[in-house]
Amino acid sequence: MASSLLVSVIAFLCFVSVSLSETLLLPLTHSLSHAGSQFNSTHHLLRATSARSAARFRRHRRLPQQASLPLSPGSDYTLSLTVHSQPVSLYMDTGSDLVWVPCSPFTCILCDGKPKPTPVAVNSSSTSDVPCKASACRAVHSPLSSSSDLCAMARCPLEDIEISDCAAFSCPQFYYAYGDGSLVGRLKKGVVTIPTSSPPLVLQNFTFGCAHTALAEPVGVAGFGRGPLSLPAQLAASSPQLGAQFSYCLVSHSFDADRVRRPSPLILGRYDVKEKSSEGKGGSDFAYTPMLDSPNSPYFYSVGLEGISVGKRFIPAPENLRRIDGKGDGGVVVDSGTTFTILPSGLFSSVAAEFDRQLGRVNSRRAREVEDRTGLSLCYYVDAGVRVADVAFRFGGGSGVAMPRGNYFYEFVDGGDKGRRVGCLMMMDGGDATEMGGGPGATLGNYQQQGFEVVYDLEGRRVGFARRQCASMWDSLRQG
Repeated sequence: MASSLLVSVIAFLCFVSVSLSETLLLPLTHSLSHAGSQFNSTHHLLRATSARSAARFRRHRRLPQQASLPLSPGSDYTLSLTVHSQPVSLYMDTGSDLVWVPCSPFTCILCDGKPKPTPVAVNSSSTSDVPCKASACRAVHSPLSSSSDLCAMARCPLEDIEISDCAAFSCPQFYYAYGDGSLVGRLKKGVVTIPTSSPPLVLQNFTFGCAHTALAEPVGVAGFGRGPLSLPAQLAASSPQLGAQFSYCLVSHSFDADRVRRPSPLILGRYDVKEKSSEGKGGSDFAYTPMLDSPNSPYFYSVGLEGISVGKRFIPAPENLRRIDGKGDGGVVVDSGTTFTILPSGLFSSVAAEFDRQLGRVNSRRAREVEDRTGLSLCYYVDAGVRVADVAFRFGGGSGVAMPRGNYFYEFVDGGDKGRRVGCLMMMDGGDATEMGGGPGATLGNYQQQGFEVVYDLEGRRVGFARRQCASMWDSLRQG
């Protein structure tokens, strides 16, 4: 791939100068930083994370769901909000469009071994119900739902429906599903505060989901998707400058709890970045790719994938990853809530075969026992410092993103085989595209996004990637 198409590793940056006017800088906390001893081995952590990534991808594809396992996720990022003076920690998720919190009384099924958050106490003096005729009610059920249908579900009498007099009837309960969990809740309006901003930002009449029952999902979610109920969309309604754009920079961790103590910066709003290198050159270094629209999945940040380079070989992506068809299927979802990148079988097999061919030159040996124990498809016994092929993604519009080695090849010591060193390809096989049903064709997970600032330009309708030292970026932004 031509070097001009690649996002170079900017290891020689002297400093990053930013203008943070009309923006909010928030810390994202990695779930591993407070995981404690709940994972007794790397294999267990990888197995839990790969299973959750696969389950979430199946949900995106609207495929039949297998039973959820009570395994805590291992690669998620949380932010802090305050709901009616009660602090809550929510997963930051660009793959969904709803902000919801567990509300008292709260029951969670299949949640053994998962975090136990304190449910939010809500009452009529602090919150109000969303009416059945409100656009928010249609959004949480289905954009295609009619207000008359929803008011009928809310038991509004027919004569009142006919004269549009159902203001006293609340939006019916809704069902919301993720990869390995689901919930039933009601829509509420109330005061939500972002306490980590300075000064704290108070959002009046904020619409959020209040869940009293959940399956395998005890922690609430801050949806950052493209829907009207997402946090950026609601910010845009009250503070347009904050809702026009957001970005995050995920601190590289490689499943090491000791390396995720530093916060990952989340920036709400548009800011100017001017990078200066040792050569004195400045300017933006983002590689942008256009967002694709899908009528079936309107809240996803979908982009086109032209292909993947492994070493010097470029492997073209199938047509369904390059664009979204007339049925609304295809494209690649950029998802902060899924850990591993998941590709359709044809493309994954080609990438894996080329990776195996190039790595095989150094006489590595497949670690099939590790593959069975982790759920990953391509693992090897390797020597320290082994050379592996470079991997780069080429997105729509010719935007190339070169992946740092740690973003696609994870090395660790396998305690099960006399302490041998193992390296695994950190991408997954999503199945045969012809058997996968409708929906997105692939997912770009947060593991492959580590060490990049990923910007979602909502006004420009594009997603951008730029290499960063995310831990030091947090310090630079705080000082700026």
